[in-house]
Amino acid sequence: MNPNIRLLIVDDYPVVLSGLVSMLKNHDDIEVVGVANNGKKAIDLAIAQKPQVVLMNLNMPEMDGIEATRVIKKNDPSINILIFSGVNTSDKVLPALNAGAIGFVLKDASEPELLQAIRTVAKGDAWLHPSVIGHVLKQITTNEEREGLIEKLTERELDVLKYMAKGYSNQEIAKLMVLSTATVHSHVSRILAKLEVSSRTQAVIYAMRAGVIPQMEDKPDSSLQSS
Repeated sequence: MNPNIRLLIVDDYPVVLSGLVSMLKNHDDIEVVGVANNGKKAIDLAIAQKPQVVLMNLNMPEMDGIEATRVIKKNDPSINILIFSGVNTSDKVLPALNAGAIGFVLKDASEPELLQAIRTVAKGDAWLHPSVIGHVLKQITTNEEREGLIEKLTERELDVLKYMAKGYSNQEIAKLMVLSTATVHSHVSRILAKLEVSSRTQAVIYAMRAGVIPQMEDKPDSSLQSS
């Protein structure tokens, strides 16, 4: 089995593309399988190269990163999208997550932070910068109908959700709760269905917004990671 993380980089600035490719050459666990300068090319390369992770810019000509993310995820749900943008405004963050992205890292991130984000998303875990979480929290609907969805969760599902918010993986949650990993995976799937969200990230953020989970509770680092 190839241990490398197959990465597709999408950005409309040549200097950004070349800089990222040069930086990532120093890390043996990451293999850049392609670069694209717009969303349409990103879709074609994603289909052809089947990367594990797409590092996706938002604002690009021809097709933006949000639409490209939506098309890529529809074509191949196994591809994990990590948004890489200098823009973290409210009108960009939630649409990107709703399109299927599971990570959002800012362009001013340090090299270690970017590497952590790529490696985390490659495993299918969510990665969000705290400033991005703040924007998402402000946007999630809090009317009575939405708030009532939390009440659909069982006590066991709430426990799983709380561990998700602390950044534990399915395997770690299984050990902590003395369950099988498959059982935890089933709980996570039911949580997403009951909360009517499409990603683990959205489930955790929704629970924070509803007051079930304190914001950034006992976080081991600056990201939001869940599996």
